[in-house]
Amino acid sequence: MSGATAAFGATAAGVTAASGATAPGVTAASAPGVTAPSGTTAPGSTTPTQAPAPDPARTLGTAAHPGGHRLPAAPGGHRSPVLHHRVDGPPDAPVLLLGPSLGTSLAVWDAQTAALARHHRVVRWDLPGHGGTPAGILPGTDPRATTVADLAALVLALADQLGAERFGYAGISLGGAVGAHLAVHHPERITGLALVCSSARFGEPGAWRERAALVRAEGTAPLAEATAARWFTPGFAGTRTAERLLADLRDADPDGYAACCDALAAYDLRDALGRITAPTLVVAGRADPATPPAHSRELADAIPDAGLLELAGAAHLAPAERPQAVVTALLGHFGAPADDGSRHAQGMAVRRAVLGDAHVDRAVARTTALTADFQDYITRCAWGEIWTRPGLDRRTRSCITLTALVAHGHLEELALHVRAALRNGLTPEDIGEVLLHSAVYCGVPAANAAFATAQRVLAEHATS
Repeated sequence: MSGATAAFGATAAGVTAASGATAPGVTAASAPGVTAPSGTTAPGSTTPTQAPAPDPARTLGTAAHPGGHRLPAAPGGHRSPVLHHRVDGPPDAPVLLLGPSLGTSLAVWDAQTAALARHHRVVRWDLPGHGGTPAGILPGTDPRATTVADLAALVLALADQLGAERFGYAGISLGGAVGAHLAVHHPERITGLALVCSSARFGEPGAWRERAALVRAEGTAPLAEATAARWFTPGFAGTRTAERLLADLRDADPDGYAACCDALAAYDLRDALGRITAPTLVVAGRADPATPPAHSRELADAIPDAGLLELAGAAHLAPAERPQAVVTALLGHFGAPADDGSRHAQGMAVRRAVLGDAHVDRAVARTTALTADFQDYITRCAWGEIWTRPGLDRRTRSCITLTALVAHGHLEELALHVRAALRNGLTPEDIGEVLLHSAVYCGVPAANAAFATAQRVLAEHATS
C-alpha cells in the first residue's frame, strides 16, 4: 500500500507529497514533539492509521525562522511549496527526518525506511533540483548564492508544515551537513542526530565551484563515471541499486545540483561542532574516498559525547551498500523496542487501541498458567509485530482480518473484529462492502453467517 491511496477512503502510510500538490498521508501527528499546524487538528488515531492530511501546497508564511532564515517567496507574492517528501510510519510516533546526499533522491534511504518506520514517523525529503523538488524552491540559483543555511531553512519549513516541533535527524553527506547546521543553530528542534559519511568541511571551495560551473554548462551526465567510484566500492558499483542511484544523479536539475555544490563550497562548521548538544552518532565508510574516515573522526572528536561507527566494505553511500548495519545503528541510536518485554508493551497498547480496554481486560483476567504463553505470543507477535508494521493502515488491516475470519467461519472472532473495525474508522457501509466482497471469494453460506453476526454487532453498537 505504500505510495498509494489506501482502500475505503483511508490514506496509506508512505504517500509521496509532491511540491505544489495535495499529499495524502502527510499528517499532523498527535505525538510528543508533534503538533498540528495552524488551522489543522492533530488526529487522535493510533499506529498506523492515518488521519486526514494537511495540504503541503498550503501557502507558508514568510516569517523568519530562528537564526534569521526566511522562507523564500515566489514571484507574485505566492510563497514557495515545501520540499518534496515522503512520509512513512505511525502518525503518533516520534518524527525522524532523513536527509539525502548530493546527487541522490530520497530513494537513497529505501533500505532503511521500513524498519525505521515501525517505530518512527519517517520523513524523507529531496534536495532542490533532485527527485521531486524543483530547483526554483531556492531563493536563487545564481553562482555562490546558496548556502547550507538555506537548505536547513527549507527543512525547518517542511517540519513546520508537518507539525513537527522536535524531531530526530539523520543525513548522508550534504544531508548530514544540513543536520549538523540545524543542531548548532536550532538545538531546540533536534532530539537526536546521526551524521552518515559526512564532514564538517567538504574540502577546498574551489573544487566545488568548478564542479558547479561544469554542471551549469554541461549538466550532470559528465559526472556519472567518477561519481560511481566515489559512491560505491568496486564490487557494488554494478548492482541494480547502484544504477538506480546513479540515475538520480543523471536526472538532477543542473541549476539545483550546482546550487548544492555552492552550498558545500561555503560550508565550514569545524569551529561550531562543540555547540552541538543533541545525542549524536557518526557513521563512516572505511572505503569512502569522498569523506574519508578521518572526516568522521573529526566530527566525533569535536561533538560532545558523540559515538563513532566505521563500516568496512562501504564507500560514500553506506546506507545503500551496508543497509543492515546502518539501520541497526540508527535503531540503536534513535530508539526502538529491542527485547520481548518492549515488544509486548507496544503490542498491548495496539491491542487495546484496536479491540478496546474492556475486551483486553477480560482476556487478561482469564489468563491461566495454560494460556499465559499464548497470550504473550499473540500480544508480541500479532499486535507488537504485525499490527504495528507501517505498510498498511489499520483500516486496511481490519478489512483483511474480517475477510480471513469470514473464510474460516470464526464468527466469535468476527464479532470482535467488527467492533474493532468501527474503532479503526470503517463505517457500517464499509463493513457491508467487505462482507459482500467476501461472499464471492469465501462462499455465500460463509458470508450469510457473517452478515448475521455483523448485523447483531452493529445493532448493539447503534444502541450503546
